Amino acid sequence: MDVRAIGQVRRFNRTVTQRVGALEDAFLARDRPLGQARLLWEIGTEATDVRELRARLDLDSGYFSRLLRALEADDLVVVAPSPADARVRTVRLTRAGLDERSVLDRRSDEQAAAILEPLSPGQRDRLVAAMAEVERLLLASMVHIAPLDPRHPDARRCIAAYYAELAERFRAGFDPARSISAADDELTPPAGVLLVATLHGTPVGCGALKFHPGAPAEVKRMWVAPTVRGLGLGRRLLAELESTAAADGASALRLETNASLGEAIGLYRSAGFREVPAFNDEPYAHHWFEKRPIGSAG
Repeated sequence: MDVRAIGQVRRFNRTVTQRVGALEDAFLARDRPLGQARLLWEIGTEATDVRELRARLDLDSGYFSRLLRALEADDLVVVAPSPADARVRTVRLTRAGLDERSVLDRRSDEQAAAILEPLSPGQRDRLVAAMAEVERLLLASMVHIAPLDPRHPDARRCIAAYYAELAERFRAGFDPARSISAADDELTPPAGVLLVATLHGTPVGCGALKFHPGAPAEVKRMWVAPTVRGLGLGRRLLAELESTAAADGASALRLETNASLGEAIGLYRSAGFREVPAFNDEPYAHHWFEKRPIGSAG
């Protein structure tokens, strides 16, 4: 890793934490630090699943519990079992918590205005545009990719979303039963692997491989949620699949795709895949691609 890049990131972090008041015990001149204020904001105005809230904030369970207890002690939140499922804990703001959230909302606006006010109109535009770009790049860095059992609920959600999108985008719809199979057992080691990408604990993408000893591995089930497109996740998933295939001993990758998926076709070509004659009878395919050798630059 470039030491100059690391140094710049650290300087940026120091500047931001100081400018937004993260170093102060009383964030936004209230009687609580940033962590408690952020949790109060994220709970929102409706009851929220405690487990989902912790995942969304990517917080250690012990630290998260301490923040929650501190807000409970100040009578700002109530933690209780969900009416729909007593095994699920939910948290909601009390009336005092809602009032405090309103104050934090107003003061956050005032703080943002104070950051922008000393700047010229041109500088404000540049800062806001730069912040939007930094936010997107930070989100990209927070996406986690890991192998997952295709029977896991997160994997099921990805595959269901993948099927639904193909059914919507393909002219003739999409029926998984007509397509070349990529069943659970085919995507489970040693036959294959399914990678799932998550952001704040929510599945946002997937990609899979079917292994064939002595033959190219097949790329299957490439999908990225619309909410995170533009973050480079498709390229990252493809690179992870390529590394996984190389580690398994594959010397080439193959895939097929539909003509309606123009962005996917562009991704494969830019990643070093070349179009080849049809190598299977996939009824939904118009283009067949191969990369050989894998590990080479696109």
